Amino acid sequence: MRAMSSVLLMTLGLVVTPLHAATAARPEASPVTLAPSINAADFARFDKTLASDAFGGRKPGTIGAQRTLDFLVDEFKRMGLQPGNHGSWFQTVPADSTLLLNGNVKLDVAAGGRHTNFANQVDMVVQTLQSKAQVDLKHSPIVFLGYGADAPNWHWNDYQGVDVKGKTVIVLVNDPGFATGDPKLFNGRAMTYYGRWMYKYAEAARQGAAACFIVHTSDAATGYPFSVLQNGNRGPQLSLPPSVDPAPRLPVAGWLTHAAATRLFAAAGMDFDRLAAAAAKPGFKAVPLKATASISLQNKIGHFESKNVLAMVPGSTKADEVVVYTAHWDHLGSDPSRKGHQVFSGAIDNGTGLSMLLEIADAFAQQKTPPERSVLFFMPTLEESGLLGSQYYAAQPVFPLNRTVADIAVDALPIIGRAHDMTVIGKGQSQLEDMLAGVLKSQGRVISPETTPENGFYFRSDHFNFARAGVPAMLASSGLDLLDGGKAAGEKAAEDYTAHRYHTPNDVFNPDWDYSGILEDTQALYELGQYLGHAGVWPTWYADSPFKAKRDAMMAPPTRSP
Repeated sequence: MRAMSSVLLMTLGLVVTPLHAATAARPEASPVTLAPSINAADFARFDKTLASDAFGGRKPGTIGAQRTLDFLVDEFKRMGLQPGNHGSWFQTVPADSTLLLNGNVKLDVAAGGRHTNFANQVDMVVQTLQSKAQVDLKHSPIVFLGYGADAPNWHWNDYQGVDVKGKTVIVLVNDPGFATGDPKLFNGRAMTYYGRWMYKYAEAARQGAAACFIVHTSDAATGYPFSVLQNGNRGPQLSLPPSVDPAPRLPVAGWLTHAAATRLFAAAGMDFDRLAAAAAKPGFKAVPLKATASISLQNKIGHFESKNVLAMVPGSTKADEVVVYTAHWDHLGSDPSRKGHQVFSGAIDNGTGLSMLLEIADAFAQQKTPPERSVLFFMPTLEESGLLGSQYYAAQPVFPLNRTVADIAVDALPIIGRAHDMTVIGKGQSQLEDMLAGVLKSQGRVISPETTPENGFYFRSDHFNFARAGVPAMLASSGLDLLDGGKAAGEKAAEDYTAHRYHTPNDVFNPDWDYSGILEDTQALYELGQYLGHAGVWPTWYADSPFKAKRDAMMAPPTRSP
């Protein structure tokens, strides 16, 4: 049973209660009392600055990135915070960059004595994950592997009975549960980690495949339009070096449009839609296509370093224990080849998350009584390149993970006015949700799950690397049940952002934004951090969370030899 935070505290023998948790719910229209440092003027100044053209889209390795780092550190210094990495504001993250030189490359598929070509940035996007200057794939047999999942907990293995070494595998995005609507398949409509591209590439590499292409079957199944993949695949692609991340990597990794996949399968004499439907049913077996794939990638390999930003408020009595707030600082840079506005400003993604963390940091810095535990404000780099900055931190943490109480993350928060709720992405993971519910109750609000669990947002932001390492981690966002217009208005605003601004140069600062809702959210997460800052409060994963076992192992007392 999922115990509420008050039960948790009684179990721990504590007398601390969530801030205002026992007070009566406020009327819907009454204002929430904000800490003096949490205000619209500062929030707007932070976001406007970070999203300005002078910051160039905050792409690591650019002048705009350095301006971003300077701005963040200057603000933390102004607030009176301390460096968060043993006297340094930064944690250096090594990275390899791979720039595709022959951007007009085509995938050649040979079938039935004929050749069918698929153009990069039109029919597909393609790259190597191996940081090599030259990658040649020649006459690689093609296998349709369904969803490309080896998921023992779901009794599902698309790789069973098939050897994919040296072959090109084609897989579908998302999970069988989404495709069928069957709640008994995987997590039903809600995407699991097996549905994410990161998993599919990693598993294909582990199985020895030479190439893996994921089919973008629809915007709904993927969580974003194909144009997001096209934009994200332009310019250098970044990765942690093998010395840091030695896991197997694919020589060729890419995506196919639904139309391209249909054409490719037709060239091999097969019906893609029919096979895709069959792949979502238990018992599906991999289907070799009577076709081979060839492609040559020419790359420029570079090596550089980027930086995570870390600032902290030291704890008064338990400084070795830490509550972490996370929001990535990087974005997509600019594209000089575009007409009109060329900068991917990232005002929402993740200018709003950065601005919220700055507001919360200032609130903690101005407290008359410091928190008992340390509070770390972690702004990782390379989130847009596969969560690399947080992956590095999880492997090289400043605070030991078994002394890390929790991670509260925010990413791409919409500014759409006041709401009856806050959204918890991937709801159903840990007691952090119970604790946040106690804070929201004092605001007369509630927690809601995300409206599109099929998009797998829980696996798409930096908190996920904390979760994979076992640390209770929550991705919180603004609610969509608006006071003005209800759920219909909130969901329409969210859909409009995804369709027209997400990962495009249209994600710009708007001077007419209504900050009332996001400031309430900022106050709520500040109060949650205050609560977690009390010594003795240790949120745990729910019993059915896949991350619980790792946390239990790290928190177990050391065994003593007889």
